Amino acid sequence: MSAEVRERMGQTRLREFEELVLLSTLIAGGDAYGVSIQGILEESLGGTVALGAIYTALDRLSQKGLVRSEMGEPSPVRGGRRKRLYQLTPDGIAQVTEVRRLREGMWNRIPPEALGEGGAE
Repeated sequence: MSAEVRERMGQTRLREFEELVLLSTLIAGGDAYGVSIQGILEESLGGTVALGAIYTALDRLSQKGLVRSEMGEPSPVRGGRRKRLYQLTPDGIAQVTEVRRLREGMWNRIPPEALGEGGAE
């Protein structure tokens, strides 16, 4: 990874909830809109997540250049209303990939005994 990419990523450091919203957006694929992202988050976290918090995070992520959105086609299920669909930008994909690499690298450095694994009984 180039120094330029590292510098940009440092300027767009993710908050934990933003990271979860990005991951949920990837999970939802082509059907990533507020309510679908909310469903994925609530299932993953085991609790209620306010839709307003999701839209606030999506707005911040858009300002950081990590997601983009477009209006989808009208849906008969929603009474003809269009939904705003979200997807990660190339910078967004690079960001979550780097976060994953960093986290996995750190987890791999934790000695098993620090987690109570493989120690004396």
